[in-house]
Amino acid sequence: MPKTPIHTLNRETSWLHFNARVLQEAADNSVPLIERIKFLGIYSNNLDEFYRVRVATINRMLGVNKKMVADIDPNPKKTLKEISKITADQQKEFSRIFKVLLKELEKENIFIINDKELSPAHGQFVRQYFREHLRSQLFPMMMNTIKSSVLKDKSIYLTVHLQVKHKPALGRYAIIKVPVALGRFIILPSEGDKKFIILLEDVIHYCLEDIFSIFGFDTFQSYIIKFTRDAELDIDNDISKSFVEIMTESLKKRSFAPPVRLIYDKEMPIPLLNALAEKLKVTERDTLVQSNLYQNFKDFMNFPNVGIPSLEYQKSQPLEHPRLPMNYSILSKIREGDIMLHYPYQSFNYLIDLLREASIDPQVRAIKMTLYRVASDSSVVNALINAARNGKEVTVFLELQARFDEEANIYWSEKMQEEGVRIIQTITGYKVHCKLLLIRRREQDKNVYYASIGTGNYNEISARVYADSSLFTADKQIVTDVNNVFHMFDSKYNTPRFKQLVVAPFHMRNFFIKMLNEEIKYAKAGKKAWTILKLNNLVDVKIVKKLCEASQAGVKIQLIIRGICVLVPGVQGQSENIEAISIVDKFLEHSRVFVFCNGGNEKYFISSADWMIRNFDHRIEVACPINNREIQRELLTMLQIQLKDNTKSRIISNIQPNQYLHDNGTLRIRSQEETYRYFKNKLF
Repeated sequence: MPKTPIHTLNRETSWLHFNARVLQEAADNSVPLIERIKFLGIYSNNLDEFYRVRVATINRMLGVNKKMVADIDPNPKKTLKEISKITADQQKEFSRIFKVLLKELEKENIFIINDKELSPAHGQFVRQYFREHLRSQLFPMMMNTIKSSVLKDKSIYLTVHLQVKHKPALGRYAIIKVPVALGRFIILPSEGDKKFIILLEDVIHYCLEDIFSIFGFDTFQSYIIKFTRDAELDIDNDISKSFVEIMTESLKKRSFAPPVRLIYDKEMPIPLLNALAEKLKVTERDTLVQSNLYQNFKDFMNFPNVGIPSLEYQKSQPLEHPRLPMNYSILSKIREGDIMLHYPYQSFNYLIDLLREASIDPQVRAIKMTLYRVASDSSVVNALINAARNGKEVTVFLELQARFDEEANIYWSEKMQEEGVRIIQTITGYKVHCKLLLIRRREQDKNVYYASIGTGNYNEISARVYADSSLFTADKQIVTDVNNVFHMFDSKYNTPRFKQLVVAPFHMRNFFIKMLNEEIKYAKAGKKAWTILKLNNLVDVKIVKKLCEASQAGVKIQLIIRGICVLVPGVQGQSENIEAISIVDKFLEHSRVFVFCNGGNEKYFISSADWMIRNFDHRIEVACPINNREIQRELLTMLQIQLKDNTKSRIISNIQPNQYLHDNGTLRIRSQEETYRYFKNKLF
């Protein structure tokens, strides 16, 4: 290992650099206008989750003995200050970009207006909309009587100062939840070529007298607030309860979790702000953020396009796979050789078709699957239920601890159990994050297995925007290993031996350290030594140290890291042989792919696991070797296209974070577009 201390970047700072790349997409003039607005929504949604999870965790550290948290964050107070500084700077940039986008919308004759800008005709439309659709959904609460727990996370509220003219002593404060489930954006009637949009909270403000005038109030001022709570679950270890009961109770407790952030309208009077902070138990330690923008900007991810189609990305149709012709048995094609699908470039429907085929094939006896996040109306789940109805033995490990999907997964767990699907209970202390499907079929009086191993969720909605890969295989050693993973779930963590799969938390970190040691050995022997690693996050310090050791030995390392990267590339004497880029574009880069030179006999792996402590030590994860030469070439081509990206690629650096990797050449390479063309050309 290197003798000098390895210089690493704080993981929270690195994540904020990632979110800044999302903000860069909103500022990019080459991105269609509506998509730029949506990127602002994505940035805001990301930041919400960051506060709910990471900032909440750091807040918890403040009250804990320093030695106990030293390995996680040696100075949490300093980290919180740094977070506040960076996010404040980013919010200024956010505001600047939004003002630019409003002007760009106006050039397209699209206007976002508030309640003070309504024409008489629009005012009449708004009052009618309010009375027909909105009024019945509003249930005001008087601030002096409510408990802090009634304010729900991820929601926005109108705080209303109710007054009677010339009688200030009769003033009261009320809070109204904005029911965004109705749709945040109300499209108003056009006036000539001009199109108008008003937000739901402005509709409510315009019609406040329809709610409160019966109580004698005649003057109203309202201000938007947003309240963020600690989203970490405290899991009860009561062995007398089922895990579903434990999770359900923990989710209820989330509603009472401590605050971590309060965002409020900068025009809000100080007395109202103080009353609100006292009621919500917001302390100086929590983050108070002034805003002159719309709250819950994440809703802008669904901003409507009332203009021309070119204001959004052109929808590209998922491509067919050359090995999977229509109306042929997918199982028979898998028997012929390994197949790899790459979403969203190729269709996720092949996975649905495979499940449908397995559910009705009389020779298929059993289906096993892991599920982490599923679509709201999941075709995957429906296919599994149909298989159970057709008499197949269906077993599902549905991870109830998938953050922010816990309630949905509890629902699907109960739904599948009602239909005869066997649900495996969660392994205490571990999340099952691997993406596995196993089909058992009876062929010539023998059990034959088929498997799918993927890098992303079995979710047909996210597969349209998440760039992931999934291997379909009948390789005997691999399918046996997949079967052993499912046996491990049943045997309550009795670890089997694996011949092909690399499985966490047992030996994944050590395996990849061993692979890097092999590259170090080749480099010291004067032979070619290199590795290409594509990940969402690189955080684990042990493996970061090993990467730096490999760099010092002369191993060429190329990293493609979408999110957090605590490794600082290009540091003399530590990481000068390491280059790192991040690509943020139309699709969310989500696949994990690892390639090692291995003395010329290259080794390829795909995985569900990032290189983080939680993935190596606290999750059931799988990395799968890719042995098919054609698929290896395919993966390498995709990685090389990304490494050549000079349009959406940013250099990961501690000196100048997020500098675009532009070169002086005239040929522009945008890797996601090039990748789509690559797969399209393979069809002909």
